[in-house]
Amino acid sequence: MQDGEATDLILGLAEAQEVNLIVMGTHGLGGIDHLALGSVTEKVLRKARCPVLAVRKPAHAFTPPGGEPDLVQLHRILYCTDFSDHSEQAWDHAISLAAEYDAELTVLHVLEDLPNSADIEGETAKVLERLEKRISPEARKSGMTKAAVRIGKAYQQIIELALESRTDLIIMGVRGRHALDLLVFGSTTYRVVQLGPCPVLAVHI
Repeated sequence: MQDGEATDLILGLAEAQEVNLIVMGTHGLGGIDHLALGSVTEKVLRKARCPVLAVRKPAHAFTPPGGEPDLVQLHRILYCTDFSDHSEQAWDHAISLAAEYDAELTVLHVLEDLPNSADIEGETAKVLERLEKRISPEARKSGMTKAAVRIGKAYQQIIELALESRTDLIIMGVRGRHALDLLVFGSTTYRVVQLGPCPVLAVHI
């Protein structure tokens, strides 16, 4: 069976049965670019109409060692936004999962490609204020939800923060059903899926 056939079967079945989530296994391939890969997982991630949970061999799993295999534990969730429509679509999923598992939720924006003349401190403060506006007073007071701003390549900063905080799940809104979206998809979401330390929930608009 060819990759294209497998992708079509998965997407067709998901649409026919109106599934709410597709779970896909993948594996990290280091620096291999997505344009040279063309994997089933990548195509499903880009084309699915429902959220896709991409799981490669994580540094730490959803389930505790020696515990029940169906006992899912999420302690720390990282939600990434670039303030675009497709990333905002994932916010409800982040809030819902954090509440369901009583998990810490970090809301992250990465400032990328800032000019040398940029007021870094001012830009960071503006973004931080924008992020904190969406956090409810109750969540802020409890300390279970916090905002974070980083500077650099988006996928690198997402992965670094996930490693530092021992994140259990990264949530990202993505677009990618069309060829024109390949560059956006590949530059951030795909690399986080392939190189990150934990599963990634990709939410489409």
